[in-house]
Amino acid sequence: MRDPEPCGMHTEEQTELIEENEENEELNEEEEKHHVKTGEKPLSHSQTKQKDLKKRRDKKSLTCTQCGKSLTNKYCLEIHMRIHTGEKPYTCDQCEKSFTQSSSLKRHMIIHTEEKLHECDQCGKTFLRALNLKSHLKVHSKEKPHSCSLCGKRFSQLQNLKEHQKIHTGVREYMCFECEKTFIRAEHLKQHQRIHTGEKPYKCSHCDKRFSRSGNLKTHEMIHTGEKPYKCSHCDKRFSRSGNLKTHEMIHTGGKPYKCSFCDKRFRLLGHLKRHERIHTGEKPYHCTVCWKSFTDSSNLLVYNKKIHSQ
Repeated sequence: MRDPEPCGMHTEEQTELIEENEENEELNEEEEKHHVKTGEKPLSHSQTKQKDLKKRRDKKSLTCTQCGKSLTNKYCLEIHMRIHTGEKPYTCDQCEKSFTQSSSLKRHMIIHTEEKLHECDQCGKTFLRALNLKSHLKVHSKEKPHSCSLCGKRFSQLQNLKEHQKIHTGVREYMCFECEKTFIRAEHLKQHQRIHTGEKPYKCSHCDKRFSRSGNLKTHEMIHTGEKPYKCSHCDKRFSRSGNLKTHEMIHTGGKPYKCSFCDKRFRLLGHLKRHERIHTGEKPYHCTVCWKSFTDSSNLLVYNKKIHSQ
């Protein structure tokens, strides 16, 4: 079964090259037509280009009946439909895990073969392709050439910008058929579906604990290795999670990015903001299972249970 690179997932450089080739081919076709028709005034370069662009847009005539997404050809539509049907025709012969595309299976096989083709010299992360390593290196260089035209947020990779813009447009094309929850990204849907299936494909190499996400496994394994790759730029403190580092650095910078929507109070942590806003909303989501008394904070519930019901 043939399966080229995933449809709609070309790198920025590949996409530009493909579009340039298509543009040149179509321009040649258009020019040939004009040469045949004698006595007619030839189109200007800009008019020809506009016609070509319209022609290429018209090629996106195949539409998914499930979510309305437009695709360039029948094969891409066939691949896309597997998101909705759940079809996964490519199966790993090592662990029987299945995939919608052969390229995804090839990437997965590296887990078993431990093949390391392209390694980052700054953090040790490995990649299947040199192009992926090149994109990753922007994380270390802090280079963010792609900017959102709506909110100004910047990204190191074009694909991340495109995914971010869906927040503004409200496009959530991936739906869980178990609970009808929708997602912006296919990988978020895939991760969510493990709640229903109970699948935990990532096993710790030091103990028997398993995880539904590879990131959670990597963070867990640092407990065994003692690895703390994230170092504070203001002091010598190190962390196993990048999120914990960001939170810590706000102590030095004084940053409080989370503002209350009811008053002007600001917080360093999202959890602290949510807890504070319950003062305004009156929400008490934590309930005692013995007497059903409600609390705004889980710690208050624990203190109450220990004081009242443990005697």
